[in-house]
Amino acid sequence: MEVVGLLLCLAAVVLAWGFLWVWDSWERMKSPEQPGLPGAGSRTLLVTAHPDDEAMFFAPTVLGLARLRHQVSLLCFSSGNYYNQGEIRKKELLQSCDVLGIPPSNVMIIDNRDFPDDPGVRWDTERVADVLLRHVESSRINLVVTFDAGGVSGHSNHAALYAAARTLHAEGKLPKGCSVLTLQSVNLLRKYLSLLDLPCSLLLARDALFVLSRREVAQAQKAMSCHRSQLLWFRHLYVLFSRYMRINSLHFL
Repeated sequence: MEVVGLLLCLAAVVLAWGFLWVWDSWERMKSPEQPGLPGAGSRTLLVTAHPDDEAMFFAPTVLGLARLRHQVSLLCFSSGNYYNQGEIRKKELLQSCDVLGIPPSNVMIIDNRDFPDDPGVRWDTERVADVLLRHVESSRINLVVTFDAGGVSGHSNHAALYAAARTLHAEGKLPKGCSVLTLQSVNLLRKYLSLLDLPCSLLLARDALFVLSRREVAQAQKAMSCHRSQLLWFRHLYVLFSRYMRINSLHFL
C-alpha cells in the first residue's frame, strides 16, 4: 500500500508539473512576440485555395498575427465554384475575413479557369507561382503563409500552393527579406484532438505556434459560421473538435 501511495503521489506531481509547464508555454505562445517572426507592422500574405480555408485552417494564425500587429492580406486562388456556388462563397469569404480582422481592401479572390476548385485537378505550379510572385512584389510582402505539402486535408489545390511557394523560395525569386511559413499537417488522430493536442504541439519541433484564447476561439467559430453554404453536419463536428480551429503549428521553408 505504501508503494502504491508513493506511486500515486509521484504521478500527481508529474501531472501537476506537466500541467503547469503546458500552461506556462501556452501563455508564452499568447505573448505579443514570437522569436523568428517578423515584427509589428510587417506585411503578411495568407495564400489559400478556397473560401473557408482562412477560417477552417488558418484562424489561429490570422488572429495570432493580429496580436503581433501584422498587416494581413488574403490571396484566395479560387471562388470555390465546385458546386456552382462561387458568387455566394465570395460574399461569405468577405464576411469571414471581416470577423477575422482582414478588411475587404486586403482580400483578393482569383476567379480564373486556370485554377478550378476541383480536387481532381492539379494546378500548374508555374502559373500559381507567377500570380503569387506578382502579389508579393506589388504589396511588398514580408511573410507568406500557406499550406505545407500535405495541405492539411490532402486536397490537391492546397498542395499546389505549397509547390508554388516552395519553387519561388528554392529558386530565390522572392524579394529579399520575404520568408514563407507553412501550416503543418498532422495525422487524423491529432487533427481531431482539439486543445488536447497542445502538449504534443508544444513538444514537437516547429518555428511558430499560435494558440487561441477562449474569446478568440469564439471569434474563429463565428468566422467559420459565415460560410453558411459549407456548414454541412460533419463540418459542425469539425468546428467543435478540430485542432485547426484552436492551434496552428507552422514551419519556415
